[in-house]
Amino acid sequence: MNRSELQRLSNARIREAKVLFRANEYSGAYYLAGYAVECALKACFAKTVKRHDFPDKKAKVFTHNLTDLVELAGLKGEFNKARQSQSGIQANWDIVTKWTEESRYSFWTNADAELLLVATTHRKDGILPWIKQRW
Repeated sequence: MNRSELQRLSNARIREAKVLFRANEYSGAYYLAGYAVECALKACFAKTVKRHDFPDKKAKVFTHNLTDLVELAGLKGEFNKARQSQSGIQANWDIVTKWTEESRYSFWTNADAELLLVATTHRKDGILPWIKQRW
């Protein structure tokens, strides 16, 4: 897996999340929206390594913890500044970090999925637009 593949995967997963949401499949939409953020953060990490030096599956970057991935991607300082200066980023991050890999085993409501999709994609304060400026 390389940076461009992770970018494509993130974009595909957020598109799929929106399709599922419109089809009233809220649990799938919720899971894929969070997964899109995970892939985007891993693309940022991939930017920091040589093209063919992406670590093996045992490396820490294969975590699903979004907070850990921000740090592994080298974005922690910059992200903390954004969270302090933009209240919308902080509020959206609080929503996004409720997502976990285990979210796929839960049932999510329309409100849950919509909240995560907005927090993820909002043009001004969405988590994905912020990440994509750095991947």
